[in-house]
Amino acid sequence: MTIKVGDEAPDFNFTHKNGSPASLKSLRQQKAVVLYFYPKDDTPGCTAQACSFRDAYEDFIQAGAEVIGVSSDETSSHESFAAKHRLPFTLLSDADGSLRKSYGVPRSFLGLLPGRVTYVIDREGIVRHVFNSQLQATKHITEALDVLKRLSAA
Repeated sequence: MTIKVGDEAPDFNFTHKNGSPASLKSLRQQKAVVLYFYPKDDTPGCTAQACSFRDAYEDFIQAGAEVIGVSSDETSSHESFAAKHRLPFTLLSDADGSLRKSYGVPRSFLGLLPGRVTYVIDREGIVRHVFNSQLQATKHITEALDVLKRLSAA
């Protein structure tokens, strides 16, 4: 099943970057969530995307949202990637692909690469925007910010 605009976002448990346990439900009760799935740490497109989220992170905070990145890389890879690029947001390891599957994130390029999809989830847990583009990695940031600004203005 593919999650689309208007659907309730599947809940999941995770550990924040600071080590504290959390869930999507507990986080989204405080703020909107930008959940982005990406193929792999330290690849050119994924690094550009993560650094763009980093550079706009204060804009996301001001818009009342938290950013969470997800890939199948191990936690140790995420820790190294986040430290190397000074990423202020949480990166989650989805090594078994269960979170990607629960959101219906497709594979791309003949099914060889995990897809790159961003979801904007409001405080009620409803998906307000889905952006799927493997090649326009940095456009995920502007798409998400535009939606957050429209949501906060409404």
